[in-house]
Amino acid sequence: MIWLDPAVKILIPTLLLVLVALALRCGSFSLYLELLKRQTYTSMLPAVGAGYTLLMLLLQGLRTVLWAIYRPYPISAAPFPRLSVIIPAYNEGKMVEMALHSVAQADYPSDKLEIICVDDGSTDDTWDYIEQARERFPSLIKTIQFPENSGKKAALYAGFQAARGEVLVTVDSDSVIEHEALRHLVAPLQEDDSIGAVAGNVKVYNRHQSFMGKMQGVRFVNLDFLRASQSLYKTVICTPGSLSAYRRVALLPNLDAWLNQTFLRAPCHHSEDRALTNFILKSGYYSYYQRSAVVYTLVPETYAGVCRMYLRWERGNVRESCVMLGYLFTRYRKRNRVMPVVECVLTQMEGPLACLFFGMLLFSIIVYPAILFKLLMLLGIMSTFGLIYYLCLESNLEFVYGILYYYYAFFLLQWIFPYAFFTVRNRRWLTR
Repeated sequence: MIWLDPAVKILIPTLLLVLVALALRCGSFSLYLELLKRQTYTSMLPAVGAGYTLLMLLLQGLRTVLWAIYRPYPISAAPFPRLSVIIPAYNEGKMVEMALHSVAQADYPSDKLEIICVDDGSTDDTWDYIEQARERFPSLIKTIQFPENSGKKAALYAGFQAARGEVLVTVDSDSVIEHEALRHLVAPLQEDDSIGAVAGNVKVYNRHQSFMGKMQGVRFVNLDFLRASQSLYKTVICTPGSLSAYRRVALLPNLDAWLNQTFLRAPCHHSEDRALTNFILKSGYYSYYQRSAVVYTLVPETYAGVCRMYLRWERGNVRESCVMLGYLFTRYRKRNRVMPVVECVLTQMEGPLACLFFGMLLFSIIVYPAILFKLLMLLGIMSTFGLIYYLCLESNLEFVYGILYYYYAFFLLQWIFPYAFFTVRNRRWLTR
């Protein structure tokens, strides 16, 4: 693998240039367009696609401006609030001990910090590792053990109920935080009373252990672009379970409704972080992204594992986007109501249109095989432009794995949205 990494960083840009050359030699679209004109139902699709693409380019341009303006809050000079960090765990083994140690050793006043770890009925040695961490930090760590597995939402609920802090923080049991992450994470809450939730900066812990880890590492860095731009109108739509902070007075009134939430008469067990963010936003509070509060989390390293993770996320996105559309058009808060509507409506059109045009693509390849080269070139160019944000943040050659991921997602993950849409009521956690 030592020799493979530099080889990939040379090979991928070279192949992209070859695709550009092949696409340019494939001639014009005249034959393809002539074939389209013979089919009324398909001749309208390019116009629809062009119109939607233009709107998304305008949105992307606006997001880019907002992302460039965005700045994280500096560490506040005000007294630090009392913090309760809740870590739910299920069959995490050694990793949960690492998560607990990273929080217990964080640069935060120990007299204002408590850590509550909830073992959700683990069947492996997770509880032993939790106890080892508690014995090392008895004044900081409190533990709760469920007799059987009840789900992550129930574990978080128990932790929230036991917490005494002014600010409640969630950290996943497969994640470790940077030394100053907690100080950075609470800064927006200290400086702006209207903010009810703060999202941390999630990076990949096992980034350098596999091709999948490298691709996911680039993708997670690029999530910064979305959350930073959303912060300018204070509507980060998902504060991730890996690291987020919630103002106690914003969270507790919504806790029971969140625990007992249903959608299409089915209990909502997954995407608990997106759901909690929705409840807090609907209550009139704002959400913010704190780039300087960094956490590293484990990601799946196989195709099956990635599919299960994305399927769970996408089901949550489908559900919570419907929930969000239910209140975005009301006077749920005083300011910054227009951009969330624009972004939500346009992004929710992306999945259905992508499915439609993917079907059109298959038809196009049959009637005009040369379009495949043009498509591959277009994907490469689009991925390169998208990775400009990554290069501004990381400035290293790992960006080539982002190009690989772009192709990987386009050809191998397209099925996830339609399947998630039609199975949105499915409650399985999938990664357990």
